[in-house]
Amino acid sequence: MKKIALAAVAVLGLSLAACQDNAADNATSTENTIETEAATDLNAAEAGTENLGASADNALDAAGNSLENAGAAVENAAEDVANGQDNVAGQ
Repeated sequence: MKKIALAAVAVLGLSLAACQDNAADNATSTENTIETEAATDLNAAEAGTENLGASADNALDAAGNSLENAGAAVENAAEDVANGQDNVAGQ
């Protein structure tokens, strides 16, 4: 009976030894996770800002191109009028 009792105490002792308090490890893991997620969010925000800048540049370029095209169209129309007048005058 003593052998059984000693074996039971040994098993309980090993079981209790296996149940270590790992709260500090869990806290460190949680902190690392939070830092990683914050870094990911920051990187995404920076990328979004860079994309906004590129989009604004593209919009300004497109507006400039549209103005140049409009100016060319006005110039071409004026030349067409002048050519038409020359053609009428030449007849």
